Amino acid sequence: MPQQSARQPSAQVTAAEISRIAGVTRATVSNWRRRHADFPAPSGGTESSPLYDLGTVQEWLRDRGHTSAASPEEDLRTALRLLGTGTDTTRFFPLVAGAARLPEQERGRLLELPDDRLASVADDLVSGGTASEVRSVRYEAEDAGVIRALLACVRGAGAQAALNVLAERELDEGAASGTYRTPEGLADLMAGLLPETVVRVLDPACGSGTLLAAARRRGARELYGQDTLALQTQRAAVALELDDPTPSTGGKVMIATGDSLRADAFPGLTVDAVLCNPPFGDRDWGHDELAYDPRWAYGIPSRFESELAWVQHALAHVEPGGYVVMLLPPALAFRTSARRIRAELVRSGAVRAVVSLPGRVAYPLHIALHIWILQRPEPGSAERTSVLFVDGDGEAADARGAGAPTRSSSRGSATFDWIGLADRVLTQWNAYREQPESFADETGLARAVPVVDLLDDIVDLTPGRQVRAAAADVDPAVLARRITDLHNQLSSQLDELVAFSGKGEWETAGTSPLEWRTATVADLTRGAALAVIRAAAPSGGRDSKSGGGIGDGSTEHRPVLTARDVQDGIAPSGTIRDAHPDTTQTIIEGDVLMRAVAGGSGVGSMTRVADEKDAGALLGAALHLLRPDSSRVDPWFLAGFLGAAANITAASTGTTTVQVNPLRLRVPLMPLAEQRRYGDAFRSAYQLRATAHQAAALAAEAADAVTAGLTAGALLPPASGDQRQSG
Repeated sequence: MPQQSARQPSAQVTAAEISRIAGVTRATVSNWRRRHADFPAPSGGTESSPLYDLGTVQEWLRDRGHTSAASPEEDLRTALRLLGTGTDTTRFFPLVAGAARLPEQERGRLLELPDDRLASVADDLVSGGTASEVRSVRYEAEDAGVIRALLACVRGAGAQAALNVLAERELDEGAASGTYRTPEGLADLMAGLLPETVVRVLDPACGSGTLLAAARRRGARELYGQDTLALQTQRAAVALELDDPTPSTGGKVMIATGDSLRADAFPGLTVDAVLCNPPFGDRDWGHDELAYDPRWAYGIPSRFESELAWVQHALAHVEPGGYVVMLLPPALAFRTSARRIRAELVRSGAVRAVVSLPGRVAYPLHIALHIWILQRPEPGSAERTSVLFVDGDGEAADARGAGAPTRSSSRGSATFDWIGLADRVLTQWNAYREQPESFADETGLARAVPVVDLLDDIVDLTPGRQVRAAAADVDPAVLARRITDLHNQLSSQLDELVAFSGKGEWETAGTSPLEWRTATVADLTRGAALAVIRAAAPSGGRDSKSGGGIGDGSTEHRPVLTARDVQDGIAPSGTIRDAHPDTTQTIIEGDVLMRAVAGGSGVGSMTRVADEKDAGALLGAALHLLRPDSSRVDPWFLAGFLGAAANITAASTGTTTVQVNPLRLRVPLMPLAEQRRYGDAFRSAYQLRATAHQAAALAAEAADAVTAGLTAGALLPPASGDQRQSG
């Protein structure tokens, strides 16, 4: 064991964390340990995995001019660790809101203040807050390190990102505790299922306020929330204050702490709608003490059906005709113990629709969740005769381009094309809500099932089973024409693939690979050969208080190019919410686009060159944009060498999230004519990947259509029996 430092450690870090703070590789840290006798000695850990005192390491780095290369969020985490364990980070919550209200120039000025003066100014910032769930606090000089890091984080990554870092210290959202955020895309989808006339919205299990924020973006102005965790209610109160785009319009926000089922903070309140992602599988929800509660209008939930208690609690809080949109586990749709209450909800007309989601797009990741849309029956209203089912998790949704999750092996998190899925779900739901009696089913995606067909011995409300097409639902002629069209498209795509794959004759470079003199992107920028328009913060959240043109009439309807678009080789698909708040420049043809986080695979993978489809779009939050002087640097030459795996590795930092510093990437120095030769080759390789990707997608769709037609009895095998014709 190494000797313990005589100085009491304020916090301890590993060699990997030191490399992330300094912006160097782990090998460099190892070299420092061997070559510099004054490098801090381990203060804990083991011989193979030593730990170092964070404060001592930072002092050593500062003495040698190593400023932090970590992200603003990582710097804030480091500052919090220096305060030691047991620190109540919630007392910094109101400071986030105060910092967000400041102009950016003012935030920069505060960073230069001495510690005692900075703490005093922070007190003044907090006193102007409006968040109802945040208590008054006072800051001391020893808090100055966190205050500075917090201001820098708000300035560089956004106020929401700073708030999330503060909360994660005491709340692990990825753990099995049942406390995890609703993804913003899912929250927007759920809020989009509500009528545009909704003004008052309640979330009785509001967590960090994501659903209430989505309701506000939908137009709601009175927001009510409750959660059992004080940390979450304080976080939600500040988050909603940050998210309010029009604080002067007099919107109402009330957030309370407590158990909504046992101690409802809003008794007697009825609202236009309830949005909720309640806790699942809670056996201690109050079954015994609430056995005779008047909220159980559809039946007393069993001890094992806490979700049905939340459903009825929500229905009791909406006006007659009001909507409830809840995220629920799939087992609730078919569990025997819930059958009786399911039947009552369906029979009364309270269940309007059930939507299934793809797996691994929201916590808990091991199950594919359902969205239930309910409506409190109105006395004397017409009897509802059907329930809509939308299979967002089915093959048909994927074939229509609803998107697929890209999983992270480290944490199991997922990014997902919520915009594509929302478009398909909302199209079906809006058509059904307006004209339920004349709704036209869409095979494999959506189906309106008569109530009488649902009220059997099971009352199964699983969308996949209800939407599954029967033979009578398939028009053989339409299916045959679709398959013929897919085969024709595939044939054309294969011709293009052959053309690209046979382009040019390749020569060897000699007996050994060529070696070039190279320059970094930073060198080329200083020489005006190219410009880095913006170095994106890959995990930066949007700061609704910042300027830069986002949200004004000139930009709010423009498409946004996202990192996923670059990876998949598709046209800009994002909305204004996906743009960085500092983005004021639009993409022009010939720009080189680079993902800010390494990893993954796809048509474009890390880089691509903007074409006419990208021109005029805004830049997404997790992208770098490099604009070369075309008289000196060929764009495809630049994109090809920048995206090389070895180059990306050398210019990246981090382990779980690998961030790319574009200024450290290296490019060979060669004449423009030679650059263009390489650029043509790189462009051909990109076109080959893109064509192969499209051909594979068409082949899969054609094969699926043939299989569906044969198994549904809509198609007959070819008379020759040549099965090769089937796809």
